[in-house]
Amino acid sequence: MANIYKFLKTASIKKTDFFKKPSVFTYLLAAILISIPLKNIFVSLTIIALVLTSLLYKEKKVFTFNKYLILPIALYFIMILSLLWTRELNLTLKGLQKELPFLFIPIAFFLIPKLSRESIYKSFRWYGFSMVLYALYYLTNAFFRYIDTNNATVFFYHQLVTLDLNAIYVSVFASFAVFYFVSIKEKKTLDKIALIILSIFIFLLSSKSIITIDFIMIICYYSFFAPISNGVKTITITTVSLFVIFSLFFVKEVKDRFLLEYETAFVDNTLNNKNIDPNGKVYNVSLKQAWTMDKFQQNHFFPGTAMRVYQMRIFIEMLQKDHILFTGYGLEASQDKIKAKVKEHNLYNGYGEFNFHNQYVQTFSELGVVAFIILLAMLYYNFNNAWKQKDFLHIAFAITMIILFLSESFFCRQRGIVFFITIYCMFNLLKIEPEETQIDKI
Repeated sequence: MANIYKFLKTASIKKTDFFKKPSVFTYLLAAILISIPLKNIFVSLTIIALVLTSLLYKEKKVFTFNKYLILPIALYFIMILSLLWTRELNLTLKGLQKELPFLFIPIAFFLIPKLSRESIYKSFRWYGFSMVLYALYYLTNAFFRYIDTNNATVFFYHQLVTLDLNAIYVSVFASFAVFYFVSIKEKKTLDKIALIILSIFIFLLSSKSIITIDFIMIICYYSFFAPISNGVKTITITTVSLFVIFSLFFVKEVKDRFLLEYETAFVDNTLNNKNIDPNGKVYNVSLKQAWTMDKFQQNHFFPGTAMRVYQMRIFIEMLQKDHILFTGYGLEASQDKIKAKVKEHNLYNGYGEFNFHNQYVQTFSELGVVAFIILLAMLYYNFNNAWKQKDFLHIAFAITMIILFLSESFFCRQRGIVFFITIYCMFNLLKIEPEETQIDKI
């Protein structure tokens, strides 16, 4: 009995000590990032675990002001205030539940100690290998579906990962893992294998914006950050460039998505051969048409860039007509206005289901100019800190978010919210040692 009592006492002390160790947050933050591609319940549980552990943490210091954490919390309080003027109360209430990570994750970071760069890069390493496992799972799943259907499209875009998970979002998550493995100075064989698998996975997902961003950022890394000889840099940059060029010219599904944007951007009414209308021909909308045409036809198709130009245009029309400069329509309350514009301009009704596909416009239209400025401030501080620390991974994250927000309403999905705010807090709240330069990787 004495031995049992001693064992239980020791176990109790170790359990208590667990909450005294900053390393517990390394595991919890990794768990949050790893759970993002899963069902929302899993990421919610990991966030709850982080918040509860931060409240139980025994060595927490005095609650201090931090502008990097105040900004997302301030953004959430504007979301709450929008209850006073929202045009869709039920949708705003649901939106507030989805946007809770903007409140809870920064609060947790207020309570936990600043983590070292080594600690957060451990979290990123676990996250990186988890993305490799996700990639292998979806590639294997696609392989078996291909055997059943003999249809190669199962390897590409939304069909590879499902529309609900969304190929563009998965491309963002996988890209961050790619940037992590690229930035490792002394890569092990396993790191190189992971990098190859994720690169192939991203190309199959076929997101034009992410492939372009990734290509530019990797070239920048090997041009300015990589501690290797000029000869090796040249070989690496050439190899990466050839891989991209080969994919664009010889992988049909990827090539077609890029060609559609190129061929339709400045030429009106090109014939669309992919989207076949049984009642007639389908015509692509150019950028000029998207910005200027008052009435469209039901057989008009909007390529990705043209659609975003049109969405920017109707936002300006809304801003002029409805005087939403300071309030917006309310959180999640802009969709009916988009549908009204679709009807006004005689678009196919299905386009009314698309949000603005632009986080800057989405925030401005729903929450007003103050929330828009807060969003810009978060992105500015994030990039500024990345640039000061000369940390390639942080710079890649900052630039990816700035550009991605031009083409995606990233905060309209919980996965996007959690991904952004978690990594934003990790990077901007890390503890910088006086002698520290860019990490040599774990």
